Amino acid sequence: MPDQESDHDIDPLADTPPRSGLSRRNFLVGVSAASVLAAAGWAQTPRAVAAEGGGRSVTITIMGTSDIHANALNWDYYKDAAYSDSAGNTIGLARVSSLVNQIRADRGRDRTLLFDAGDTIQGSPLGFYYATVDPVNASGAVHPIAAGFNAIGYDAVALGNHEFNYGLDFLDYWISQLDAPALAANAVHAGTTEPAFRPYIVKKMHVPGYKPIRVGVLGLTNPGVVIWDKGNVSGRLDVLDVVETAARWVPIMRAEGVDVVVVSVHAGDSGLSSYGSDLPVENAARMLAEEVPGIDAILFGHAHLDKPEVRVVNKVTGKEVVMSEPKNWGQRLSVFDLQLTMERGQWVVAAAKSLTVNTNTVADDPALVQVVKAQHDAVVAYVNTPVATSTETLSAAESCWKDTAILDYVNHVQIDTVSKAIAGTPEASLPIISLAAPFNRAATFPAGQVTIKDVAGLYIYDNTLLGSVLTGAQIKDYLEYSAKYFLTVAPDAAVAPATWTNALGTPDYNFDQFSGVTYDIDISQPQGSRIANLAWEGTPVAADQRFVVAVNNYRQSGGGGFPHIAAAPVVYNAQVAIREAIVAYASATGVIDPADFHEVNWKLVRAGTPVF
Repeated sequence: MPDQESDHDIDPLADTPPRSGLSRRNFLVGVSAASVLAAAGWAQTPRAVAAEGGGRSVTITIMGTSDIHANALNWDYYKDAAYSDSAGNTIGLARVSSLVNQIRADRGRDRTLLFDAGDTIQGSPLGFYYATVDPVNASGAVHPIAAGFNAIGYDAVALGNHEFNYGLDFLDYWISQLDAPALAANAVHAGTTEPAFRPYIVKKMHVPGYKPIRVGVLGLTNPGVVIWDKGNVSGRLDVLDVVETAARWVPIMRAEGVDVVVVSVHAGDSGLSSYGSDLPVENAARMLAEEVPGIDAILFGHAHLDKPEVRVVNKVTGKEVVMSEPKNWGQRLSVFDLQLTMERGQWVVAAAKSLTVNTNTVADDPALVQVVKAQHDAVVAYVNTPVATSTETLSAAESCWKDTAILDYVNHVQIDTVSKAIAGTPEASLPIISLAAPFNRAATFPAGQVTIKDVAGLYIYDNTLLGSVLTGAQIKDYLEYSAKYFLTVAPDAAVAPATWTNALGTPDYNFDQFSGVTYDIDISQPQGSRIANLAWEGTPVAADQRFVVAVNNYRQSGGGGFPHIAAAPVVYNAQVAIREAIVAYASATGVIDPADFHEVNWKLVRAGTPVF
């Protein structure tokens, strides 16, 4: 057993205690944390509780972020401007840092801890650049998100599914740069139950005048990793059930004598999964609270929602568990207040509450800005590099209900890349088609100069390209599944396409569109019976006809639950990043002219009549 009086973080599976986070105070002139919290309905801070029971009652504060997605500063690389949206949100670790500094100053540094619930290193051009263009594990540089986390002084970081996007070697390098321990109890060595990462740590808090408080934090990642990053983890890692893993480790933590158990989990709370039932539940945070006794608070993420406080009754103990999800990209900071009382010589949680604080209430922390400024500037220069000239403005604004030139460009590049790669193989004689989805309705190629940031704004994910073989019958099934994206619309209803999308909560990125075959989507028909006139070169597609399909790795791995594709034979997989393939193709041709690639091969219809 670890020394009960150690001042270090306690990790029972590590050879040595992990490095402690940097402790730094940087006071922001402006609105105070107390006023921010009071405005949010929290009128009293822990320090205002007089004497707190004469040493027998104390309140500690747990802060948390999730889904930072490589946003260090309040900057939109796709627009080359400060981030803004219609709700007035701001993003980035620099805003988070200002809030954390204020709350630490208000509460007392010794009464606070700071955790993250994952998805930190992927999701912005900053993350992409330092993983693929100038990878830190090759240059030896400190990753900007590691540098930011260290400067703020995180106490522990759970791994999200996107941490695995760049491979395990890159992830290990990033973890080695963190001052805070990285946790993922349910990510185990393949074929075993042995954790491949630290499962939990214990933080000992020394509040003057009180017996030390031992806070255990358990980290859990998402089971979908084995689908979404199959190419990176297959044969190396398994990811076990979130609930079953917590049920294993929470009693161990309690037996070690922790006073408070916090779980940082990269999972939403809906109880639903975007994949089938072969894997454990994707969004299991609420199930975790309900089914595993001994948890006091849960910081969760993955769904990119703002959920200030969710209270869930544990089915075993009847006690409430407080949960909070901070909105993604650093737009919110979750703040938990846990009131502890002394019972039989040990601290117990007597009351708990949580909220989320909007980071638009503060300015960027100038100290944090300086930490990442040089790397940020390098990425700004990179994304503004010209790659081609477009003969006209191409927009994705209508890509969710029309066949648009800008999405056809993605499919055109994918078909070209796969065609060249499989030349001379038996599959080269098969028709080659492609699929892509509208990732970003705001994406635009301006008339004239097109830059890397324009391409990145169109293709915002770090996917790689594969070629798989599907039959005509399988393509028909695939398209029917994709068409569930639309509501059922009467033939005589007013034309209002923006209100027809996202049926059943289906996101834009799960509306796949094919190039290379022609078809109609009849949205007046029920889901499952919408695809009509499926043809290739004017001839109806036969059920047994074989096609090579250019597809991204997320979809080919089973992401989104589309039928057939995950089991389809793979004939091309050179690990080419699709965004980079688009940039390379544009640079090589020099001109983006829709006349070269745009063909309206699919359309929305109602009772056979085209909507547009």
